[in-house]
Amino acid sequence: MYVKYMSCLRLICARVHSNLVDRWLHPQSHGSQLKWLAAPNPRTYIGSGKVAEIKTAIHALDVETVIFDDELSAGQLRNLEKAFGGDVRVCDRTALILDIFNQRAATHEASLQVALAQMEYQLPRLTKMWTHLERQAGGKVKGMGEKQIEVDKRILRTQISALRKELESVRQHRKQYRNRRLSVPVPVVSLVGYTNAGKSTLLNQLTGADVLAEDQLFATLDPTTRRVQINNGMEFLLTDTVGFIQKLPTMLVAAFRATLEEISESSLLVHVVDISHPLASQQIDAVNKVLDDLDVELIPKLMVWNKVDKADDPERVKIEAEEKGAICLSAINGDGLEQFCFAVQAKLKDAMVPVEACIPYDKGELLNTIHQVGMVEGTEYTESGTVIRGHVPLPLARLLTPMRQRVTELTNMDKSV
Repeated sequence: MYVKYMSCLRLICARVHSNLVDRWLHPQSHGSQLKWLAAPNPRTYIGSGKVAEIKTAIHALDVETVIFDDELSAGQLRNLEKAFGGDVRVCDRTALILDIFNQRAATHEASLQVALAQMEYQLPRLTKMWTHLERQAGGKVKGMGEKQIEVDKRILRTQISALRKELESVRQHRKQYRNRRLSVPVPVVSLVGYTNAGKSTLLNQLTGADVLAEDQLFATLDPTTRRVQINNGMEFLLTDTVGFIQKLPTMLVAAFRATLEEISESSLLVHVVDISHPLASQQIDAVNKVLDDLDVELIPKLMVWNKVDKADDPERVKIEAEEKGAICLSAINGDGLEQFCFAVQAKLKDAMVPVEACIPYDKGELLNTIHQVGMVEGTEYTESGTVIRGHVPLPLARLLTPMRQRVTELTNMDKSV
């Protein structure tokens, strides 16, 4: 977090690694230090006086892990671990987020993406594992060989290259899947937002799915898509995506490119916000920053304020949401879902193409598709077929081009008569 030109460091001392996430979220109950710096110290990030103060606390509290709420360089990590003692692990923000992702990865694709991000993070931070080995001996004639750390880096680069190739294969598979999905012109609505904002809960409420929805960071790493049908018969695909976070590590954004590309193919982005969170506005900014990096500014967006039932003053929040054009709901108990569906329908209509087409009577399946994915505003039965007036997605509008021309011909014939 940056305030004016001062950087804020939060440091947490944890005794049990399995509880790092909870202790990071709630540092006040586990021992923390806050330090204001005009600029980070290039050697230890914090000054020597604060290093000594923390070292005293480490020995007094029997600390095993120290977490910095910022990214540390390889040199800063080594210097801090040396200063604190060899048994104390120093962990920065990126390493902690990668640890959380590693715990949440439940599918092969997610595991690949997390493994790639972890290896890219480790590569510049490798240290020599065996202090008694300097170089590999090259024999009596040859000179000294490689350093052990050079061998480790070469092995890691090889593994990174293999993972990238495998993920590229996954990316191509996802692209083929999206192309098949686009052949059936059903609008795709993607849920985006800060982690733990309630996206999976909203998906479950609307579709009856059984997607994991827990009060924890990054419960969802793989996109999940389900079909939603509104009361008027219109259908759309709803996709739950990975949650964002402030200062999301760049290697994670790169590793999850195949997953995040699902967002760029959407007809509508629904930005879900935990409006009860005290840092809701900062979380909105963090999500918008990631979306800017994904180059999706041309895709229509709908702002949804979730967990309104947990807000201090729900009525005031609803008034403010109406002023800002946001939708208020509580995904956990279903309040506001009908209003949400109407808002999605209105947004999708704005992105659709107005059409008037004459559908032959032997094309009943096409007529059914128009009713499912489009918005029919008028129907007329003629000798040549059913004349439909309404709005449909662009791919379907292109498919209807010959039938739209047929309507023009029929109209001209009526005028001539």
